[in-house]
Amino acid sequence: MPNDVQRVRFPARGSFHADLKRRAEAYFEGAGRSRHGGWAMGAKSAALLAWLAASWGLLMFGHPRAWEAALLSNNVLHHTYPNISGHDPDIEAGSPLLRLAPWQPRRLRHRFQHLYVWLLYGLFPLQWWFLHDIRELATGRIGTRQFPPPRGWPLFAAIAGKVIFVSWAFVLPAVVHPSWALLPLWGLAIFTLGNVLAAVFQLAHCVENAEFLGSDGIETDWAVHQISTTVDFAPANRLLGWYLGGLNFQVEHHLFPQVCHLHYPALARMVEQTCLAHGVRYRCQPTLGDALASNWRWLRQMGSPLSA
Repeated sequence: MPNDVQRVRFPARGSFHADLKRRAEAYFEGAGRSRHGGWAMGAKSAALLAWLAASWGLLMFGHPRAWEAALLSNNVLHHTYPNISGHDPDIEAGSPLLRLAPWQPRRLRHRFQHLYVWLLYGLFPLQWWFLHDIRELATGRIGTRQFPPPRGWPLFAAIAGKVIFVSWAFVLPAVVHPSWALLPLWGLAIFTLGNVLAAVFQLAHCVENAEFLGSDGIETDWAVHQISTTVDFAPANRLLGWYLGGLNFQVEHHLFPQVCHLHYPALARMVEQTCLAHGVRYRCQPTLGDALASNWRWLRQMGSPLSA
């Protein structure tokens, strides 16, 4: 840990966290459920891998028409300290073009961020792949958080993984299909990926009813902090939950990171009941439209000259 970063310490586990953990353990042990999702998760993983392989194979070696190629190309530090100043790198990801939190300085350009934000998200994957990954590997730092730089086989695996990715995603398509038509397909796929991944984070953390905290004086334990800074959205939308891998249940994703997302709907009901029993506010946007609107209002508020 670098000297210039203050370590955040949460208070000891409170009654809410203990009760929630007890209920979750009873849910799994009572019916003998697999925390990893069992056969259902295996079937979904197989379907997704087949989808990826088939779409890539058809794009590379088939002869799809333009609209078919567009559809085929449209595939899509988990943080302990969400929405804490100086400790959540995702909040700082858009700086200086975005103001996502009250402690960040407001610039004149931020007044229009709620309008241009989705165009910016479409460029994020290029930033992740070719700037952030390389910089973090070289410096051993993610945001303000230090980690031991990889050496030996871990370093080789990281570099080899990047080479393999660039090869199958960019080099091989350019060799097999040396055409300018690749550029709009790449652009569409990257734009979709960036917006889907950014939206999951935005709709769960950068909305009106999520809390934002400084790094000093954390008064709640870890579990209550996750509840206060994280918002579920569209819990009844089963298609969206399948497509996002359950990340619309972001509260449960934070509280139960080792549990398969197929259990998130049941755990969400459990979390809401436990919150009610302990007087903790459970935050959830009922629909995707509600979540998008709340995020739009938050971005507009953060960019307003009247905001703090």
